[in-house]
Amino acid sequence: MLKKKQNYPQDVDYHPAPDPAYPLPISPANTEKLFDGCQDFENRRVHAGGTGAEVYVCWLDGVVSGSDTADQVLRPLTDPARFAGANTPEQVINILSAGGVYGPSMKRVDAMDELIDAIAYGHCALVFDGTAFVFQVKTDQHRSVQEPTVEKTIKGGKDAFVEVLRVNTGLVRSRLHTPKLKLAQVTIGRKSRSLAAVLWLDGVADPDLPRQMLRRLKAMDTDGVILPDTLESAVVDRPRSPFPQLIHTERPDKFAQLLLEGRVGLIVEGIPVGFAAPAFFGEFMKTTEDASQHFWAASFIRLLRWASVVLTLLLPAFYVAVATYHPEMLPTKLLLSVIESKQSVPFSTSVEILGLLLAFELLQEAGLRLPNPVGQTVSIIGALIVGQSAVEAKVVSPIAVIVVALAGIAGYTMPSQDMGTALRISRFALVLASTAFGMYGIIMGSVFLLWHLCSLESFGRAYMTPLTGGRGGDTGGVFTRRPPWRDKYRDPIINGGDVRRRK
Repeated sequence: MLKKKQNYPQDVDYHPAPDPAYPLPISPANTEKLFDGCQDFENRRVHAGGTGAEVYVCWLDGVVSGSDTADQVLRPLTDPARFAGANTPEQVINILSAGGVYGPSMKRVDAMDELIDAIAYGHCALVFDGTAFVFQVKTDQHRSVQEPTVEKTIKGGKDAFVEVLRVNTGLVRSRLHTPKLKLAQVTIGRKSRSLAAVLWLDGVADPDLPRQMLRRLKAMDTDGVILPDTLESAVVDRPRSPFPQLIHTERPDKFAQLLLEGRVGLIVEGIPVGFAAPAFFGEFMKTTEDASQHFWAASFIRLLRWASVVLTLLLPAFYVAVATYHPEMLPTKLLLSVIESKQSVPFSTSVEILGLLLAFELLQEAGLRLPNPVGQTVSIIGALIVGQSAVEAKVVSPIAVIVVALAGIAGYTMPSQDMGTALRISRFALVLASTAFGMYGIIMGSVFLLWHLCSLESFGRAYMTPLTGGRGGDTGGVFTRRPPWRDKYRDPIINGGDVRRRK
């Protein structure tokens, strides 16, 4: 069984050195030179204490908060009581090192790379020859925390991740009030210089998981990390597979629950989604609502999702195989009904099903891309009017429409949109296999699909855990939700030592 894996460097650096793209020494002139042509770059030369040494102050307009810059940096810097007698840059530096400015987050930097990164991230900088002080006064003008738009729930939390890293980490810490929640921050992207935070619970997660995540993030070689797929394709084991290998969620409560289970989390500046690893196939059948319902109700819904996986994958292919190669498998009355509906249709069964599946995908894509009112109208017109007209015009048979509609509805029950997309791709492949070889094609295609899923790994763990055996926990917990009093232990395959979640 051969598969191509990515090679990652073995060294782990929790605080990698900045990209040496700016070899110039720190100075006011060099700072202005690097930001030449940036009309949002603001700079002022002020005298410490009003009459003392000259200090070069710079920031990016729109990235920092103007009021905080004035109150926390400029006002105390020009206060005679604080900087009295600071007539040389060295004296100003000594006062700043002793806390002469109000800024809650002050850092001294001695490399131009660190200074440029700090200004770009929303810091106000006091620049001297050879060194600089940066104060975080990032603007608070960003999208406020709102309700989830995709992963909706009745009993769960009503907040969702936003594009600001610190807001997202704060939402997670508001659920996990413990110093065991560790956070390592790295910078990724040569041009975007995006901040990424790796989170895990010390003692709960396997220590190898955060090390792997940090190593893979450090090994990324890309200009920018703006979209989720750029990140996912760089850190997963098998980026060519259509099946998702990272759990993604817009809900902080689900993200915190994944950390409690022993997974490692990843949050990136600018991406309003949290990622968690390792990812197993069974995890994509679970939702946050499952943990909010009675275990009998959650188990019923989860079994329904698994039945939907079989239905959306095999129903169109099974209909093509039976109608084309194995009509003896149908009951007599049903067979007569199928024959009657097909008498006036000029196309073969496989062409019917493939055409309807393509039409279904086109309708779904049109509904997503158009504005909401127009998208809903297009879906209604396409599904009802066009579908009914095609049946009345004898272009397609009614039973083919029913088969494709059932398969499409079953696919919509997937909690993960990425998993639903992978299943739709597999559905097309199985229909083509059944067109060529009938039931034998379905069997061969299903075996190949299972082989592919069993060959996948997520951070060194089998993708089909615990269905593939080993020490991956109870198989029954994948298909149903265990009662709370029986769900006492964490999954040993990702656990770091604290195996018990309740007494």
